Amino acid sequence: MAGLRLGPLLRYAGGSTATVWVEASRPCAAEVRCDDGAGGAARTFQVAGHHYALIEVTGLTPGASSSYEVFLDGTRVWPLPDSRFPPSVIRTPDGTDDVRVAFGSCRWAAPPADEKDPVGPDALDSLAARMAADPDGERPDVLLLLGDQVYADETSRATRRWLAARRGLSDPPGSEVADYEEYTRLYYESWLDPEVRWLLSTVPSCMIFDDHDVMDDWNTSASWLADMRATDWWQERLLSGLMSYWVHQHLGNLTPAELAADPLYAAVRETPDGTDVLRAFAAKADVDPASVRWSYRRDFGRVRLLMVDTRAARVLEERSRAMLDPGEERWLREQALGDRGSYDHLLVGTSLPWLLPHLVHDAETWDAALCRGERGARWARFGERLRRAADLEHWAAFPASFATLAALLAEAGSGTDAPATVCVLSGDVHHAYVAEPSWPSGAPDARVLQLTCSPVHNSIPLSIRVGFRFGWSAAARVLGRRFARHGRCSPPPVNWRKTGGPWFGNQLMTLALNGRSARLRLEQARADGSLETVEESTLTPA
Repeated sequence: MAGLRLGPLLRYAGGSTATVWVEASRPCAAEVRCDDGAGGAARTFQVAGHHYALIEVTGLTPGASSSYEVFLDGTRVWPLPDSRFPPSVIRTPDGTDDVRVAFGSCRWAAPPADEKDPVGPDALDSLAARMAADPDGERPDVLLLLGDQVYADETSRATRRWLAARRGLSDPPGSEVADYEEYTRLYYESWLDPEVRWLLSTVPSCMIFDDHDVMDDWNTSASWLADMRATDWWQERLLSGLMSYWVHQHLGNLTPAELAADPLYAAVRETPDGTDVLRAFAAKADVDPASVRWSYRRDFGRVRLLMVDTRAARVLEERSRAMLDPGEERWLREQALGDRGSYDHLLVGTSLPWLLPHLVHDAETWDAALCRGERGARWARFGERLRRAADLEHWAAFPASFATLAALLAEAGSGTDAPATVCVLSGDVHHAYVAEPSWPSGAPDARVLQLTCSPVHNSIPLSIRVGFRFGWSAAARVLGRRFARHGRCSPPPVNWRKTGGPWFGNQLMTLALNGRSARLRLEQARADGSLETVEESTLTPA
């Protein structure tokens, strides 16, 4: 009999359709049955000995809430027996302009219940507990997970024990994951957390990778990549990371229409074992990153989300470094400007913040200048060492891309058909803040904001607290300008100021969007399992 190994994850919910992702223990027919008669079924597909299905649920009533069950070969496997959680539901949009978007990044898996959590309560666990206690209360319409959903290079004690029983840890990559099977262990550890499992079964989610989903500093530079490719373990690590990301995260980001038109999805499902097909795709993505698009667009009523890949789409050659390759850049521009009057809020999801504390921005721009040789070969070697050691690889480290994004956001936010807000949603830096840019040529009509929220569940070292607090200070701005002068760096095309934060803790941000109004709330997880509001503000008039 087939069992449910992982899931269900409610990924898409729109109009009268939804998608639900599951992993089964063997090949089978997976089915979703809703209490209002809606439902759907799909055969599992196989990758590396694992069996998955993405079930399209049809016949849903727009604006309604339907509880659902999951069946494998006709046997009910969800909800779990004796579950303490309310039924999982699919809520479809009601056609109004009211949309609630929660977001964050950087989540270590919670330890077993009998172990002390070294980094404090998990914000996703706390959100699940609040929703379970009040099933009819407030909940997000979508959860955006902005990178580092799993940590391939920072494994838990339990996973290290599992790895040691599977293979020796004395050879590289040691206690880091090495292949597809070991990646599946990370997803089990993360998504079988009871609270998170139920949360992901009942709130639609959108995801994008960041570096730790593959490796810290992934694609920092051409030199870094060359060093990785010279090892005998990197190729398998990268291909396994991309394959497991496609299966566990990317597929669910796509709408039913996009899935129906996706040749890779069709090929994997049509073959008895899709491993080789998917591996060939990952290998092509490695040698020709521009041939693959991990970025995607989702519309929630009159809210547009553009989730942007800022890891695999990079151009790394020093003299032409770019955060996005030309095709990706064109795609972003087309999606942002193509039909502006059709949305009231534009959300640009990028795992890495666009606007950073001024000192950090200037240090990254200076380092990029050193690495491309502005101060000679010796400084270039120093700049590369510093870039890797200090993680200097955000938008500021790609100055041309920073300026291009600044121009695009201003254009998207200007004119008679401009949206009310243009918000860049980011994580990565293990704290939260709000920053607002200003352009020398005049402000756009929309309010443009950088909203950064991290971590969901991770460590926040004292060095991060001290460094980022200082990074926003007046003294830091003076120091940053000295870096810029030494690197012969052009001034950035925008100015910006911090209007909220920095806040430190395991946390989530929520945007409540209604018509052309927007409110922001930041909540932090507390030791008693609750979420405490630490900031709430109006971004646009109600």
